[in-house]
Amino acid sequence: MSTAAPTVVPTSAPTTVLITGASSGLGAAFARGFAAKGCDLILVARDTGRLRAAAAALTAEFGVGCEVLTADLLDPAQCSTVADRLADPARPVGILVNNAGFGLPAPFPYNPVEDEERMLDLLVKVPLKLTHAIIPGLRERRRGAVLNVSSVAGLLPTGTYGAAKAWLTAFSESLRVDLAPYGVRVLAVVPGFTRTEFQERAGVDMSSLPESYWLEADAVVARALKDLGLRRPLSITGWRYQAYAAAVRHLPRTLVATRMARTRRPPAPRPSDRF
Repeated sequence: MSTAAPTVVPTSAPTTVLITGASSGLGAAFARGFAAKGCDLILVARDTGRLRAAAAALTAEFGVGCEVLTADLLDPAQCSTVADRLADPARPVGILVNNAGFGLPAPFPYNPVEDEERMLDLLVKVPLKLTHAIIPGLRERRRGAVLNVSSVAGLLPTGTYGAAKAWLTAFSESLRVDLAPYGVRVLAVVPGFTRTEFQERAGVDMSSLPESYWLEADAVVARALKDLGLRRPLSITGWRYQAYAAAVRHLPRTLVATRMARTRRPPAPRPSDRF
C-alpha cells in the first residue's frame, strides 16, 4: 500500500504565497511550483514588466490569482509596503518565500563597503523584517509557512555572502522551533549551484564548474515543496550537495577555511595598484 505524500497547503481554501525576487531564477520557479498546487501568488521584484508578464503566464496556465507588487526591498519605504501587505489581516498571506538576493564578484577586502552593506541588508535584514511581519497572522491562524532561500555557501567559510546565508539557515532552524507549537512550518532551502541569472548578475565566471555540479531551479523547488510537506528543517537538492553538507560538519574549520580561500581570488589589479 502506498502512502500519499503530505500536502503542502490547506485544501479548504487557496493559500496566498508571497515570493520575493519572483521575476527570475528560483523565485520564478517557486511561483510555478506553488501555482501548480493551486495557490494564489503575490510576486515581488523590481522589474514591473517582467512581473506582469510572469503573472499573466501563470494565470493563463494554472488559473490562479497573481498580484504584482513592484518593490526595491533595499528601499526602506518600499520594503515596508511589502511588510504591510504581509501583515494585512483582511488579505491574509499563508506562505512567505524569502528569495531575493545577490552576490558580489570578489572577496570582502576587494569590494566597496557600501556594496557589502547592501548585500547584507538584502540577505539578512529584509528577510528578518518580512518574516516578522507575517508571523502574527500565521500564529493566529495556526497554519502557514516561511521558506528562506539560503545556500550551501553558508555551510563553509565563503566570505560575507556565505556568512549571511549561514545566518539565514540558523535563523530558520531557530524560528522553526519557536513556531512549531502554532502549526507554522519554517524551511531553510539550501541549494548548490543552480542555473539562474544569479552568477551572471554577480559577475562571477562559472565556466570551469563541471556540468554535474549544476542544479535546475525547478528541481530545487520540487525538493523544497516535498521537504516542506514532510516538515523537515532543511532542504538540500542532489546527492552531491547532501553528501557535501554531511561531510563539512566533520572537517576541521581551519582546513576548510584554507581550502575555500584558494577558490576565491581577488580581482586583477589595475595598473595603479601595481608596485
